[in-house]
Amino acid sequence: MMSAYLDFIRIRFLTMLAYRVNYYSGIIIYAINIGAYYFLWKAIYGDQDSLAGFTVAQMTTYIAVSWMARAFYFNNLDREIANEIRDGSVAIQFIRPYSYVLVKMMQGFGEGLFRLLLFMVPGMIIVCLIFPVKLPTDPTVWLIYAVMLLFSFLINSQINILTGLFAFFVENNEGMMRMKRVMVDLFSGVVIPVAFFPGWLSSIMQWLPFQAITYLPSSVFTGRTPLHEAMGVFGLQLVWFLVLLVPIFGMWKAARKRLFVQGG
Repeated sequence: MMSAYLDFIRIRFLTMLAYRVNYYSGIIIYAINIGAYYFLWKAIYGDQDSLAGFTVAQMTTYIAVSWMARAFYFNNLDREIANEIRDGSVAIQFIRPYSYVLVKMMQGFGEGLFRLLLFMVPGMIIVCLIFPVKLPTDPTVWLIYAVMLLFSFLINSQINILTGLFAFFVENNEGMMRMKRVMVDLFSGVVIPVAFFPGWLSSIMQWLPFQAITYLPSSVFTGRTPLHEAMGVFGLQLVWFLVLLVPIFGMWKAARKRLFVQGG
């Protein structure tokens, strides 16, 4: 059975490979975004050496790593699921001998591997040549960050799957998907690091999974979070991964009882 799930990863990777030219332009777009944020934050810092615990060098690295990490964990699983629910093709999944939710996760991981190898890595190399990004020299930091990046993908994909499954109950969740994307980019720390949020909002963020996607891993990578605290940060990611499994399988169980087709 596991080999079948691995095939879903391989098939999605090969499918993405057929459209790889589109992602070359994506590297340029991400580099422009990083450049815009770099010069914006450089102006905000002015003559100051640090803000909210971030030095200028850490902020530069944080911007580059956060955006390139987004290239890896980003996917459209929510839209795929919603479309399959609307056109009725999801009904076929009920009779197949595998988990629909796990298949979607595997497909998302296949896309993530493609983005990692042909988007994130070459994009990071280009960005490091253009901007003063300071990468860590300790192999332990890279290893911890790689594991945390995997959980960034898992948590983001779980949120996407939850959003997509809502189509079973609201018929059209387009607005919810748009809102989710804005919330993830903003509250995960891609647009603004969570450390710059007002105190009351930072307190709320501690009870939401968004910071575990970008802010926490990037803080470890840039050295803002000391290495001896990294396991605690990873533990928080692990907790959110386990917590999000509960509503996913609960919603999927409820969805199986109320499937109706809107088209097809």
